[in-house]
Amino acid sequence: MDWYQTLFEVIDMRSFSNLWFWIVLAVIWSTASHWVLGVPYDMVLRAKRHGDQAQIDLEDMVRINVNRLLYIGQVSGLWLAGFSCFFLTMLVLMGFVYGMEFAQAVFLLALPLSMVGMLSLSTARLIQEEQSTGEVLYKRLSRHRIYTQMIGMVAIFITALWGMYQNMTLGPLGG
Repeated sequence: MDWYQTLFEVIDMRSFSNLWFWIVLAVIWSTASHWVLGVPYDMVLRAKRHGDQAQIDLEDMVRINVNRLLYIGQVSGLWLAGFSCFFLTMLVLMGFVYGMEFAQAVFLLALPLSMVGMLSLSTARLIQEEQSTGEVLYKRLSRHRIYTQMIGMVAIFITALWGMYQNMTLGPLGG
């Protein structure tokens, strides 16, 4: 047995029958909905409840992350969009045309996360335009979190359906 075959026996490339894939899926969406524009959501709740220094800290962190996101978008946004489209197209072709299950799994993670990335840029732009503070900022961040959670729920549902379909048609061990 060569090292290539040994490696692929240790690392199962069948994603939908692999427990680690589902753990990664849960962790990714849990993390994506907790970190709103790079700010932990518990910080938003603390600022909403206590105000004062917690609100100042939140506004500073949001301002820093909004400026960072918008700078990256202005400087390299077209390149990132081009590479993202190339990467997603490559995953679609490898996964759904050539039948590589690992590429299907990565695509079902990457496409919704790219939607969350676009939503983050849009929200950052709105926060900067409005110069959002206080209640308006809390509402904007909460709305962003709810949209992220909705995208995540739909993504998990579609991924679960596709994974069940793959496991039922191919069998859990690759048919």
